[in-house]
Amino acid sequence: MLYRFSRAIVRIVYTLFFRLEARGVENIPKNGPVILCCNHKSLQDPFTLGAWVPRKVHYMAKEELFRVPVVGTVIRAWGAFPVKRGGVSKEAIRTAIDLLKEGHVMGIFPEGTRNKTLGAGKKGAVTMAIRSGAAVVPVALVGEYKLFRRVIAVYGAPIDMKPFADAGTSESAEQATATIMERIGEMLQTQRPSA
Repeated sequence: MLYRFSRAIVRIVYTLFFRLEARGVENIPKNGPVILCCNHKSLQDPFTLGAWVPRKVHYMAKEELFRVPVVGTVIRAWGAFPVKRGGVSKEAIRTAIDLLKEGHVMGIFPEGTRNKTLGAGKKGAVTMAIRSGAAVVPVALVGEYKLFRRVIAVYGAPIDMKPFADAGTSESAEQATATIMERIGEMLQTQRPSA
């Protein structure tokens, strides 16, 4: 209930103030496990990423955020679960894989940290996808969070993980990660906010 209400508020606020637009939402599978792999430039990205997704998106979030009054309640409602300081733990990865195996959607920022320009991705998302059988949808958030400037969320076609999973090597996981980041980079270059 809180999720639906808060998502409706985010849609209204982001549409009014950031002219938020979603493209390619139809590329997100309607059921089964899905990982949305997205570039990361702002603390606002999880809300932008999930606002127009018809399914609830789950996220990893810093443990400290759950201790902040109101913020903790809201991000938990948005499907976030805590990650301890010092990086993503095995426990957090297990939680993510379990959610995926149950058929849920995970929002992952492969860069691991915020960057003004697209950085290198880490292999965690690919590992989770291969172990859970999740579809991987590349997502590009284009534009700046400036009042009345358009921000768009572009959802690309799912990337076939089977060739990388079949290879089953560290190198193939790196190749899969590079493929995902290249696809995000292409969308960042080719998709432009309309006037």
